[in-house]
Amino acid sequence: MVIDGFNGLKALVVGDVMIDAYSKGVVERMSPEAPVPIVDLRDQFSRLGGAANVAINLKALGAIPMICSVIGDDSHADDFLALMREHGLATEGLVKSDKRVTTVKHRVFNGDKQLLRIDEENTFDLTEDEYSKLFQIIENQIETTDIIILQDYNKGVLSEKMIKAVIGLAKARHIPVAVDPKKKNFFAYQGVTLFKPNAKELRDGLGVNAETIDELRKAAQSLQERLQCQYLMVTLSEQGVMILRDGEFHHLPAHPRHIVDVSGAGDTVLSVAALCVASFEKDTCDASLQQNAATIAAISNLAGGLVCEEVGVVPINKEKLLQEVNRIQHE
Repeated sequence: MVIDGFNGLKALVVGDVMIDAYSKGVVERMSPEAPVPIVDLRDQFSRLGGAANVAINLKALGAIPMICSVIGDDSHADDFLALMREHGLATEGLVKSDKRVTTVKHRVFNGDKQLLRIDEENTFDLTEDEYSKLFQIIENQIETTDIIILQDYNKGVLSEKMIKAVIGLAKARHIPVAVDPKKKNFFAYQGVTLFKPNAKELRDGLGVNAETIDELRKAAQSLQERLQCQYLMVTLSEQGVMILRDGEFHHLPAHPRHIVDVSGAGDTVLSVAALCVASFEKDTCDASLQQNAATIAAISNLAGGLVCEEVGVVPINKEKLLQEVNRIQHE
């Protein structure tokens, strides 16, 4: 099985990292001060988010991740590093900067229903000093890498300059690159191996109003031709996922799920898809699955659905994923 080939793969994750903070409670009355609910706080906790959530998913799948990013030099940075150590993730790829804040997304819940989100963040590009320090780390780490993952949340790490420089390094060393884009530098990812927007990002990036599967397929084909990427995979929420490769097209419907929270599902999908590509490149999986676009889409689709059944940003459970794959294969 292709998932067995994930073990020991080394993945370099470049992008925006953050803390996902949660305040959970119960609403039983409205405030007399304003027409807003009063949350009786019952629990508070934090999790790694953004590119760091990709790294957690990679580790859960058996790979060895290295995060390369820039964080602030603040108390939230200390919290972030503590979470990294808690998950057994390497911190050598992180640059601290007093010119930035560490991104925190704070979500407030009434039971399992999200009421509010408060963001602390910077969205401007890295300074020259920050860029130089981070790029030096990437150059030092890249020689032992099996896959590079670019996870863009528009917080400044993946500027057009950084994107092109990292892709150039990867091409020179024949290392596959997988991307989860945002609109700002949507067309900067020329020639990557796998490009994974969601349906909204596809529509916004191309400036089209594509709703049906056929319209989305045509838009995806247009984007693939423009980017010259090997795989183009589009996540479609309740409509599942589609993938294109060399004229090959597959649309896989979503599996019935009890959806609780979609936070972090895109990170999980990207992690699984990237490791599938890396497995294909290293011949670590069954030869009959080599370069099978449908395999990438099917396993990624299952993984994304599984994490949506959990509250908050959580990594994929590899055993559950294996069980789901086996169940689907025998239906």
